[in-house]
Amino acid sequence: MKPFDLAELTLLAAIWGASFLFMRLGAHEFGPIALSAVRVIGASLLLLPLLTLREGLTALRREWRLLLVLGWLNSALPFVLFSFAALSITTGMSSILNATTPLWGALVAWVWLSQRLSPVRLIGLAVGFAGVLFLVWDKANFKPGGSGWAIIACLAATLCYGIAANFTKQRLSHISPLTVATGSQVSASLALVVPASLLWPATMPGLQAWVSVALLAVLCSGVAYILYFRLMSRVGPSNTMAVTFLLPVFAVVWGYLFLGEVFTLQMALGCTIVLMGTALALGLVQPRARN
Repeated sequence: MKPFDLAELTLLAAIWGASFLFMRLGAHEFGPIALSAVRVIGASLLLLPLLTLREGLTALRREWRLLLVLGWLNSALPFVLFSFAALSITTGMSSILNATTPLWGALVAWVWLSQRLSPVRLIGLAVGFAGVLFLVWDKANFKPGGSGWAIIACLAATLCYGIAANFTKQRLSHISPLTVATGSQVSASLALVVPASLLWPATMPGLQAWVSVALLAVLCSGVAYILYFRLMSRVGPSNTMAVTFLLPVFAVVWGYLFLGEVFTLQMALGCTIVLMGTALALGLVQPRARN
């Protein structure tokens, strides 16, 4: 990976790490669906004029069906699921579970696209998911107030991301990153606008919640998805999804600085196991050949 690509990947990790903080700050007042709807609508309002001026809307109109699917898989569903999780688990925990995205991506490519996985990569999948079990085994409480459903929501969201990455590679690689980013946010807006209007909070959210959702829309969706799809077009989905190696670091730092969240030893060990498994599953670590 070139230094410029690595710099963009680090910037993307910092931005998306902050998204867990902003969801935590806004989800309680907006609710998961309304928060996600405002996020993608705001991103659409930013990206649509930019796309119109730079490239036009021809590709957007031509590929609207594929972009509709992508909007559901890569934005609408995972945003709602992570916002729901933010009601009960920390930014650090959410970001570590988000680090399973490359594992799901590799698993989906294996099952759906018949992409061959070496024994080492299969071991990586097993190690990565074992790390998830180690991380959540004593936290998956499904009683009222427990975090079990939040953990399931995070894992379902990352599965959506894994499917979306492979779908983008297979069906949308011929479209510019700006068109893909814009189309996904507009499609997600169409999917969420009606549910959000029905579930809009009875009490108007406060200033902090509005600032959080504005930053989610402009920075974490608009700017971040331009970076994401641009990286995917240059370095491929597997390398781009490696952003999840850096993302937990930033999320933990933001959570500590702004919310006073604690990063426990169990979280550190679980994160390490997940990332080790991810490195193996992506083929980033190869065993040395014997002489």
